[in-house]
Amino acid sequence: MKKRTVLSMEQALSLPYATLRFAQLGWRVIRIESTPSGDGLPGDPNRYIGGKVVDDDRRSYFIAPNVGKEAVAINLKEPRGQELLRKMIVDLDVDVFCCNTVPKRYKQLGIDYESLSAAKPDLIWAGISAMGPEYPDAPGYDPVIQAMAGYMELTGPADGPPTLSGVPLIDLKAGDEVYANVMMALLQRAETGKGSRIDVSMLQAAASWLITTLPLLDFNCDPAEITRCGNEHRKFIPTNVYPTADGFIYMAIGSDVQWRRLTEIPYFAAVASALRASNEGRSSEREAIHRDMAAVTRQHTTAEIAADFRKATIPHAPIHDIPAVRELPAVASRLTTTRTPAGKAVRMQPMAVDVPDQATELTFPAKYGENSAAVLGECGYTREQFEALRRDGIVAG
Repeated sequence: MKKRTVLSMEQALSLPYATLRFAQLGWRVIRIESTPSGDGLPGDPNRYIGGKVVDDDRRSYFIAPNVGKEAVAINLKEPRGQELLRKMIVDLDVDVFCCNTVPKRYKQLGIDYESLSAAKPDLIWAGISAMGPEYPDAPGYDPVIQAMAGYMELTGPADGPPTLSGVPLIDLKAGDEVYANVMMALLQRAETGKGSRIDVSMLQAAASWLITTLPLLDFNCDPAEITRCGNEHRKFIPTNVYPTADGFIYMAIGSDVQWRRLTEIPYFAAVASALRASNEGRSSEREAIHRDMAAVTRQHTTAEIAADFRKATIPHAPIHDIPAVRELPAVASRLTTTRTPAGKAVRMQPMAVDVPDQATELTFPAKYGENSAAVLGECGYTREQFEALRRDGIVAG
């Protein structure tokens, strides 16, 4: 696979996650941050979130999404900074430009598709925003979109308040859409020679995942089918978290055959009945089944139940905490890593999909503006010219 060059004006999580996936492929990713403005700390606010790892601008929350990348700082509010950006795109033969600022700023900063594609017609341009360019002022934050897209309405116990997901699903979904659509655009470019524009709306991307609820509105669904239901499945019964003698276990019965296998385990035989032999029948006794199941599971350890479920081929899992997840053999063998400047190894999340012969150790994130001089040097700027640009506030680093 040809290694590509990605220039990304990014901050927070959604776009850094997308470009991380490119960095994991060995592509060159150069992240652009703003020059100091006097208002707050310079660059990506996420640089300063979490515990200190090596210095003030590379804290714990910033590390994992930004390994394997270079960092430059350019003042895109100034015409000279915008000219510099266009020169970088041409001189570095940039394949993909990305951004995740509000759309109303595209033209103000000279990062709009029209301006950049005029400099390099085969450029692939990708932007993430809250609701797409039709809503240019809307800021895009994962929790806000979780509320707007109904995710919070669908999450949490039935008798409790709307609840956020424990993972920033919509940030990550938007990042994956950039990754997938850039790959499609590269394929199209190979066939046509033309670049393209990609607009990822966080709201639209999130709504595309409402496949088990949104269409039910036209089927005269029961309101209970499109609201919170705790750890239950809305359709398959019993699928839930159940207490054990020493913790909890999650189990999922996805067919009548699996129900029969469950009730053939001697200590679950008491939960069976003729009515409960079908999922439709079990639906009519949902609450009673959950009570009966919990009464049984409380009498046995998690390991005992899990062993019997494995023999019966019933989908199940203990409820792992995050340290336990990292120790799972299927995860531990695929963790990506980086090393701090002092050499300390840092274990991170695995790649989403194995890529043969791809290195899984990525360089530690660059400091704010660390690569500004070197990258501009590739574009023909001498050290003296770089220093002049820095004195004029056009670059930082």
